[in-house]
Amino acid sequence: MLSDRISRLFSRIDEGKRLIDQYRPLSNSIVSHLRDRFLVEWTYNSNAIEGNTLTLKETRMVLEDGITIGKKPLKDHLEAINHKEAIVFIEELASQKDPITERNIREIHAISNHLPPDPLIVPELMANFTNERLLNPTGHPIEQAARAHFDLVSIHPFVDGNGRTARLIMNLILLKHGYFPTIILKNDRKKYYDALEKGRQKNNVDDFIFLTGRALERTIYLYLEVIPEIKTHFLTLSEAAKLSPYSQDYLGILARRGSIPAFKLKRNWVITQEALQRYVHDQKNQK
Repeated sequence: MLSDRISRLFSRIDEGKRLIDQYRPLSNSIVSHLRDRFLVEWTYNSNAIEGNTLTLKETRMVLEDGITIGKKPLKDHLEAINHKEAIVFIEELASQKDPITERNIREIHAISNHLPPDPLIVPELMANFTNERLLNPTGHPIEQAARAHFDLVSIHPFVDGNGRTARLIMNLILLKHGYFPTIILKNDRKKYYDALEKGRQKNNVDDFIFLTGRALERTIYLYLEVIPEIKTHFLTLSEAAKLSPYSQDYLGILARRGSIPAFKLKRNWVITQEALQRYVHDQKNQK
């Protein structure tokens, strides 16, 4: 059973996804802008977590301009190029109705890793993983994606590239469910590894599911910021306070706790009038 904080996080994400889906199909300029940004940020952060020395700017230069960065290892350049190709590949897989297979995992690893793919050394565990996490998953799509990532890195089927492959598989699952890519930031590297370690030692992956959800919520923010119609759909907390029995400060506390489906646009918390009314209604019914 998921904790309250995870359930509230999933509700916020689903509310954000619902809002974005209302304005689909998005304009070509918005889609192109976001895709270019995700290709670079996703590649940079995923590789940086594994020790790649290219900066965000250098990664963009390699991917968009084909420039070789002096004094940086060839391996780091290849990791960036290959990771971008892997993203393109999972986008193609996500557009298909076929289930994700063990072969897909091998293919993704082979593309994203700069070394030749290694044979799976734990076939029984991988067979169970494919059956439980890919063919017969249960729970919210974010939970499915996080658990698939956790299980794959725990099995550690490849000599190298397990983390990159797991993060790609995680996003493939999210994309297949109509969600958006979640990018684990380099700055969250310690939290990321701590959550994985806690999951292994205490057999409790709640922290890792929560971290995955928070990363996805950041992507939701990016979408909300660039869709003009959505900006006008929100109330600031100051405006929300005038339409509810709560003060702006109290609404701010609820927003930071994740108790209301509020989002940050730039630096300001905002909420839709519908979400605010639902919260007020639910609170009255609980009394």
